[in-house]
Amino acid sequence: MAHRNSTARWSWPTLLLRSVAPAEVVTWAVRSGQLPLTSMASAENEVCAVWSVACPSQTWRLQKVQCGLSGAGQVPSTNMAAGDAGRGGVWMGSRADGPRTSGHVTGKMAVFPWHSRNRNYKAEFASCRLEAVPLEFGDYHPLKPITVTESKTKKVNRKGSTSSTSSSSSSSVVDPLSSVLDGTDPLSMFAATADPVALAAATDSSRRKRDRDDNSVVGSDFEPWANKRGEILARYTTTEKLSINLFMGSEKGKAGTATLAMSEKVRTRLEELDDFEEGSQKELLNLTQQDYVNRIEELNQSLKDAWASDQKVKALKIVIQCSKLLSDTSVIQFYPSKFVLITDILDTFGKLVYERIFSMCVDNRSVLPDHFSPENANDTAKETCLNWFFKIASIRELIPRFYVEASILKCNKFLSKTGISECLPRLTCMIRGIGDPLVSVYARAYLCRVGMEVAPHLKETLNKNFFDFLLTFKQIHGDTVQNQLVVQGVELPSYLPLYPPAMDWIFQCISYHAPEVTASVALLLNSVMSAFRAEFIATRSMDFIGMIKECDESGFPKHLLFRSLGLNLALADPPESDRLQILNEAWKVITKLKNPQDYINCAEVWVEYTCKHFTKREVNTVLADVIKHMTPDRAFEDSYPQLQLIIKKVIAYFHDFSVLFSVEKFLPFLDMFQKESVRVEVCKCIMDAFIKHQQEPTKDPVILNALLHVCKTMHDSVNALTLEDEKRMLSYLINGFIKMVSFGRDFEQQLSFYVESRSMFCNLEPVLVQLIHSVNRLAMETRKLMKGNHSRKTAAFVRACVAYCFITIPSLAGIFTRLNLYLHSGQVALANQCLSQADAFFKAAISLIPEVPKMINIDGKMRPSESFLLEFLCNFFSTLLIVPHGRGAGVYLTVLVCSTVDSNDSLYGGDSKFLAENNKLCETVMAQILEHLKALAKDEALKRQSSLGLSFFNSILAHGDLRNNKLNQLSVNLWHLAQRHGCADTRTMVKTLEYIKKQSKQPDMTHLTELALRLPLQTRT
Repeated sequence: MAHRNSTARWSWPTLLLRSVAPAEVVTWAVRSGQLPLTSMASAENEVCAVWSVACPSQTWRLQKVQCGLSGAGQVPSTNMAAGDAGRGGVWMGSRADGPRTSGHVTGKMAVFPWHSRNRNYKAEFASCRLEAVPLEFGDYHPLKPITVTESKTKKVNRKGSTSSTSSSSSSSVVDPLSSVLDGTDPLSMFAATADPVALAAATDSSRRKRDRDDNSVVGSDFEPWANKRGEILARYTTTEKLSINLFMGSEKGKAGTATLAMSEKVRTRLEELDDFEEGSQKELLNLTQQDYVNRIEELNQSLKDAWASDQKVKALKIVIQCSKLLSDTSVIQFYPSKFVLITDILDTFGKLVYERIFSMCVDNRSVLPDHFSPENANDTAKETCLNWFFKIASIRELIPRFYVEASILKCNKFLSKTGISECLPRLTCMIRGIGDPLVSVYARAYLCRVGMEVAPHLKETLNKNFFDFLLTFKQIHGDTVQNQLVVQGVELPSYLPLYPPAMDWIFQCISYHAPEVTASVALLLNSVMSAFRAEFIATRSMDFIGMIKECDESGFPKHLLFRSLGLNLALADPPESDRLQILNEAWKVITKLKNPQDYINCAEVWVEYTCKHFTKREVNTVLADVIKHMTPDRAFEDSYPQLQLIIKKVIAYFHDFSVLFSVEKFLPFLDMFQKESVRVEVCKCIMDAFIKHQQEPTKDPVILNALLHVCKTMHDSVNALTLEDEKRMLSYLINGFIKMVSFGRDFEQQLSFYVESRSMFCNLEPVLVQLIHSVNRLAMETRKLMKGNHSRKTAAFVRACVAYCFITIPSLAGIFTRLNLYLHSGQVALANQCLSQADAFFKAAISLIPEVPKMINIDGKMRPSESFLLEFLCNFFSTLLIVPHGRGAGVYLTVLVCSTVDSNDSLYGGDSKFLAENNKLCETVMAQILEHLKALAKDEALKRQSSLGLSFFNSILAHGDLRNNKLNQLSVNLWHLAQRHGCADTRTMVKTLEYIKKQSKQPDMTHLTELALRLPLQTRT
């Protein structure tokens, strides 16, 4: 092969030298004409020393080749001192007065006879084997996760509180209450806002306007809260002693506030709030119930007095202090009465704030109408209203922040038409942060109360509060509540009656102006099925079906009730005797649905129940009914997500694909996926399930035909715009299918399947690669079956497999993929005695090597191809060593033996001409390597020269007989050359010298002791 100087391709001399191949490999390249002796390309990067693969023990004939290197100093003709060699170069000439040149190699080439040493490869291999050490498995494991737990003890200075110990793990936990503010102080945010009124108006204008509701105010038929107040106070009493924290307000801001500037007034109010936070409170203990009520009334009066004297901050402090009392359940029997008393103060505060803002909108020219809009409020009123909400948002604790904001909920009318409808769901979600179920249910009752006063038409919030209560009701049986009851000596029958006042009020709000009583029953039934545990619903399935059948269809739709029931039955199993009756009752209702969306939403749930408890017969019936309902007017096009869920549920329960594809309506069901992207996703789900659950290879024609169709659908979706990740995923799924197809000993049928697959999946390169590997494995299985001795029929079959690979490989785009497959297929052909076919593979690989670019694209990044090429060349050369060859075209050395192929060692191993030819080749290669070392010195490639010199030294050490003086002296000179200019790898040099000293202790290697003394290690200063 001609030598190429192109910078974009690799030339043969560069490839062979950069791979630091064994001398035998270089010999093959020289003798075969691929490596010209007159042209050696220089390399660029350092290549680490590679220990050459040893040759079989041979007695090499003495041959003489003119070769050598010179250095900067004169060198004796035969034995050069170590020190002189260190100063000079690698010189083996016969003249002692050769020319001096600094740093370059000059002079005449010396005569180097080659002498190999005898080696016992089995003994060497056994000595290099690592010693087995038993492992002791204790508590520690490097993959075991490490959990760090930090214990913190916090003590609160306020009276009445106890120290609490909290344990926190190393992982950070996001506080759901603090995250609402995103770390921003609402007061600062308000100050930084340029024009909050304009912002609110802009936001409001973008929202959909809500029509005015005639029922915006509750009528006389709604029982007010005031009627229940006295009954609650009279019923829930206690004889235990109570405690209360009273605010001892300072006199700041009482006098002279009118003369203060606005900024000073704001600062003063903030200082007062800080003063309250720091604990200017007084705790009153051992109060009777009447004393407690009196103190609450005093706080209510103090609130009014502070408001009348323009001490708004003090009034806010009183409200916050009273709201905090609602988090105290130390005397749990009195909690409903406490709730009534505290909410009276909150009602007073809310009324005062609303009237103050309302008064700001009234002047001599106009008065606000009863049903005013935010546009009627002036800027001063809006700014004051925003200020109140920002102050409340700054309250740190959840319960007082919730109650105080709920008390002024009506003030949202000054800011936005939709303000109330937006605040109610947010406040509902805030209640979820309250851990005590009793405290949370009364908070929901208060929110429903203020919600009915300002927006009775917003039923969604009322329903949401009820559903949340059902979800949290199970907390009553939790450890926290039970421990609290034990501490207070309260039994559960005495604890549960504390809930009815709050629950009755929530039910009254929900049922007010409800459309039909039956609808409320259906709604409640649906809520019960959604809130209770699935096991509870499943064991009473027939009872729930009876209640569903009694519900009026004009109210809550029955199919939604059956859907809720189906969701529970998918999570828990009903009694076995009722399963078929449940399905029949449900499907009678589902199949009568005319609306395709209603039908598919309900059917999608019950498909899982059918697959879970019944056979393919019932599943086929359900799928047929779905096809019947969704095919008219192409209704399936609007229901792809539900149809996909049906497919996923079916394949989740049918792991036997022979049973799955025997379901008559399964493939017609797949035909409803007309949109290509959805169809491909469904096919991917099917293939993923097949790969995951198919345990044994299959040759079932039903499975093969169906999955070939599925894989063909995935393959045909590939186009120029398909992402590489998508191609990899599709290839992985198709390859998984190909690997699971096996026709046993019917190898011809197996090959026919691979031929058909190649024509179907030609656009996916990884699939073609898998097919080539599969065909190669098929050829090796044939060889194994025939025990290496092919008959005429099996030999023809193996040649057909080889031809399959030879035809398919050129269609691949990746150059390294082609190179490796040529090599692999050639090895398979060689093992099956297809020598001419193997030769064709190797020639194709050789012709492809010069086309390898210097840089290749790997995962979207350009990487040097050198490492990949070196790896391939090492494997390629190792294979070439066992390829038999005629003498007329040169010989190969061999270190491997193929049982069915006569390699060169068995063909020519005892031939004197063969040995003489090998010796001559070795001497020629040595001369060429020394010439290249000389060229590297001229090109100032000192690091490469050092690396290659050390590698050459290692080869001589491994294979040469160093009892020969000239070979011994050459190795010493190479050692010094490797250390010249400070470019040597010190660690490698040290390990090499240690190895020599260790080997010198063997009986037949004592001559290495003298060599070790002549190999000094260079020190750097």
